[in-house]
Amino acid sequence: MSNKFNAIKERESSLLCNTYGRYPLAVSKAKGCRLYDLDGNEYLDFLAGIAVCSLGHSREDLADVMAEQARKMVHVSNLFYQEPQLDLAEKLLATCAADKVFFCNSGAEANEGAIKLARRYMRRVRNKDRFEIITLEKSFHGRTLSTLTATGQQGPIKDGFSPLPEGFVTVPFGNVNALRGAINAKTAAVMVEMVQGEGGVRPLPTDYVNDIVALCKENNILLIVDEVQSGLCRTGRFWAHQHYGITPDIFTSAKALANGLPMGAVLCSNETAKGFGPGSHATTFGGGAVVSAVAAKVLDIMVEEDMAGRARDMGAFARQEAEKLKAKHPDKIAGTRGLGLLFGIELAIDGKDVWKGLLDKRIVCNLTQGKILRLVPPLTIEKSDISAFMATLDTVLAGLDGPSA
Repeated sequence: MSNKFNAIKERESSLLCNTYGRYPLAVSKAKGCRLYDLDGNEYLDFLAGIAVCSLGHSREDLADVMAEQARKMVHVSNLFYQEPQLDLAEKLLATCAADKVFFCNSGAEANEGAIKLARRYMRRVRNKDRFEIITLEKSFHGRTLSTLTATGQQGPIKDGFSPLPEGFVTVPFGNVNALRGAINAKTAAVMVEMVQGEGGVRPLPTDYVNDIVALCKENNILLIVDEVQSGLCRTGRFWAHQHYGITPDIFTSAKALANGLPMGAVLCSNETAKGFGPGSHATTFGGGAVVSAVAAKVLDIMVEEDMAGRARDMGAFARQEAEKLKAKHPDKIAGTRGLGLLFGIELAIDGKDVWKGLLDKRIVCNLTQGKILRLVPPLTIEKSDISAFMATLDTVLAGLDGPSA
């Protein structure tokens, strides 16, 4: 580690709460699909700020929109009508079958808003005391107390935060009978990710999704889809649920919505939107003029440049190349999975060694569930960059021992 890195690491330890397991890397600037450390070394970025900077880092066109809007108006609060917010809403709703949107600041806030909307809709519109939300094992929905409880994972993520809120039930992934058995007179909604990102890049099987939709209709409950990571062209469709031909009652978005600025959204049908009324839900910063203007430009670019098609093509290429590596290293790669550029390589050896080996060779990616390399690069990634990643992974794997007998 350089003296510059050690200095910034020591400085942070005296200033910030110790909540992050930082990568051993301090980033000084980012451009396109590249990150640069304090010494000017270049890294190939397959993380994109955790699926946030889908159009690449530090785009001049987005910076121009940001600066132009900032000179007009940054924040006045949601007590006022604001045209940038409405322009964004029109463009966002044009990408899907939803009718209404509520803007907020993050994925956790969006999922919290979806939970609140489902409960209030049941109680104030349906006049039913239904409040329970059913989620799936290994799901991840956020870190507020409610979304943390909804998250179907245990361990450090929930340690020390009890008592957690009531009204959440988690069932095994892919088990239709368990889901059917969990639905009762108190159930308000089933909440799922079409592709579990943090849970190991696991797409929901089509038959299972169809069963979920059927059970929701049969029991007259709502379907909430968490598209915080999988939405906005990431999987090869504008929204991951569009792969399955379904229309959720509520779905959420964030991460890539403003390409790095903090923004989230709750999208819903006209019927479900009846659950909210003046004073029932709000946010001080959500949908402010600057983030709305930037997000509107993001959507323009995604549509005009067919980023969904690009994610589909680049994802297919990544899988093809990863399958070649699997054939070459069958004792070290267990499989590949995902949709589009939400792509996972499941390792059969210690994932930390592989992840660290890639970082040492200046490639940044994410490791989840201990053995899954989660690849969520900017959608602007080139085939040459994917080939460089796979060649480097090949070298790293060749230098590591296989699993012990």
